[in-house]
Amino acid sequence: MKVLVTGGAGYIGSVVAARLAAAGHEVVVLDDLSTGHADAVPKAAAFVRGTLRDDAARLLAGGVEAVLHFAARSVVPESVAHPERYWDNNVGGTLALLEAMRANGVGRIVFSSTAAVYGEPERTPITEDDPVRPTNPYGASKAAVDSCLAEYARMHGFAATSLRYFNVAGAYGRYGERHTTETHLIPIVLGVALGERDSVKVFGDDYPTPDGSCVRDYIHVDDLARAHLLALEAAEPGRHRVYNLGNGSGFSVLEVIEVCRKVTGHAIPAERAERRPGDPAVLVASSERIRSELGWRPEHPDLATIVGDAWTFHVHGSGRRWEA
Repeated sequence: MKVLVTGGAGYIGSVVAARLAAAGHEVVVLDDLSTGHADAVPKAAAFVRGTLRDDAARLLAGGVEAVLHFAARSVVPESVAHPERYWDNNVGGTLALLEAMRANGVGRIVFSSTAAVYGEPERTPITEDDPVRPTNPYGASKAAVDSCLAEYARMHGFAATSLRYFNVAGAYGRYGERHTTETHLIPIVLGVALGERDSVKVFGDDYPTPDGSCVRDYIHVDDLARAHLLALEAAEPGRHRVYNLGNGSGFSVLEVIEVCRKVTGHAIPAERAERRPGDPAVLVASSERIRSELGWRPEHPDLATIVGDAWTFHVHGSGRRWEA
């Protein structure tokens, strides 16, 4: 199958592109490199530097049969400060992509959504039937795209799937996490071990959790990539599927720090900070639906494996010394 991967030079997109190529698919990556890296694009994939609005239609006209869509802004604080960027890029750009797909007869799409669409949930683990009520423009933009996909499936026969997940971590060979401004816990903690930071902040230690710190769901990026390939194969015309993805159990901030200490052999100083507004105590996703319907299971659920793969990637110079 010839597949267009939008945002395929980014962290998750590059891993999925590599997995697709390894599975024998013909892969075309479209990325404007605003946050991605050209050297993260698999050598087996064709790469086009461009945007959804300017270049998607031309690429789709070249025999593309399906789209895996990762091209989006994804930093929550930025979305609060500049919501217009998120509506323009995440929603406007996706609408341009969907119309280009419709014009070229391409109706199969897997969308990288987020469990942030649920906002502050009333219960955990969160299921796909729980209310969608995002608390920031990033989550709201993803929820809007989910709604668009449901309508394109209903009105235009699209085979669409939205995958919602929280914290993605780990690495897949030379493909790993590289952000100019890092906001994710595991690479921040590993940055302390690498000497890039003096310490890591623990925002709140008095939550109603076993050790007082927030609990979050972490999923290995390779497990996430496998879910995208399963969703691609299972997509049905006229149907919009929604699946949560997670480990099914959470890890606290203090647990993550301790595992990072063991994996790296570094002390990793941690300092207490005040709670951040809007941080729920526990966020864990239920993946029972995708387990039962598509047979997906996390193969790397252990936190030490997730951290270990991320650490290996970072000590190899952020992947630059890996072979193809």
